[in-house]
Amino acid sequence: MTIVRVRSLFAAAMLAGIYSFLGAGWMLLLDAPDVAFTEASVGAGISTVLMLSTLSLTRREEKGRHPWLPLHLAAVLLTGAALVYGTFDMPHVGSASAPVQTHVSPEYLADAVPRTDGTVLEVGIPNIVTTVLASYRGYDTLGETMVIFTATIAVLLLLGGRRRRRRDPAGRERPEDGSER
Repeated sequence: MTIVRVRSLFAAAMLAGIYSFLGAGWMLLLDAPDVAFTEASVGAGISTVLMLSTLSLTRREEKGRHPWLPLHLAAVLLTGAALVYGTFDMPHVGSASAPVQTHVSPEYLADAVPRTDGTVLEVGIPNIVTTVLASYRGYDTLGETMVIFTATIAVLLLLGGRRRRRRDPAGRERPEDGSER
């Protein structure tokens, strides 16, 4: 709640980075090291750097408060109602008849849980979350990594594309590197 209420954009960016880092620590305590690593690198690392880079190009303080409009509240309530309505036909949490319990989980668990009879695991990774992300969803994880990489390169190109202009004695603008157009 503090992130939403603080007026300093620098403080909001730093608090968001701290929150992501604490979330990564919590996921590590829950034995999900791959998710914790992703949250730490993307949530606390790259996102914080990009927010601070953006702040270097803008103001550090939020502009004035926008007037409260009933239309804004109506849009939020309508969106919330649609999201709640969409959850009515979902199975109960932990239900044995849920599709994830009858279709996907048995195969993943059979291939990831170490066997007592000495047979080798199909995947060879003892952590189930890592098994699913690295083996069964490997191409999906690779695609997500490529999206993040491409977005980072695009932002860096946008931030680096700004050239400062200076005026020559005649009053014309020219690039700082001295090249002429």
